[in-house]
Amino acid sequence: MDIRKIKKMIELLEESGIAEIEIKEGEETLRIARAMPNQMPVYAHMPMPAVAVTQGPVQQIPAPAAAAPGPLRAGVGEHIVTAPMVGTYYSAQSPGAKNFVEIGDEVEVGQVMCIIEAMKMMNQIEAEKAGTVQAILVKNGEPVEFGQPLFIIQ
Repeated sequence: MDIRKIKKMIELLEESGIAEIEIKEGEETLRIARAMPNQMPVYAHMPMPAVAVTQGPVQQIPAPAAAAPGPLRAGVGEHIVTAPMVGTYYSAQSPGAKNFVEIGDEVEVGQVMCIIEAMKMMNQIEAEKAGTVQAILVKNGEPVEFGQPLFIIQ
């Protein structure tokens, strides 16, 4: 296989954001894989119940329960963009790149708003309605659940 073809394949790999590519030409096979930058794991902090120390048996005093927020509802003229799958939310194409959308940006139907990584697949999430981004409800790198609100568009 020609070295120029190999260099061209490497350039295409870097430009496209694909993690790996394999090409067979006759009996020759070329596989190029690129290491993706490691993401820092996200840990949720769970408060421990308070424990009172007394002379007798240990008593556990439960931590005060936080009021569970109700489901987010769209106001008049608002549309909530929700996660269509479970995965990891990314606000930009790659680390250090410009975010797809910011609060106050005008979006069109079909415009990419974010990426959700699910099972090593990068899924582009597009705007379903045109309007202005009023709120971004998720931070970059956070895990998201199916149906979780991501954006509010007005």
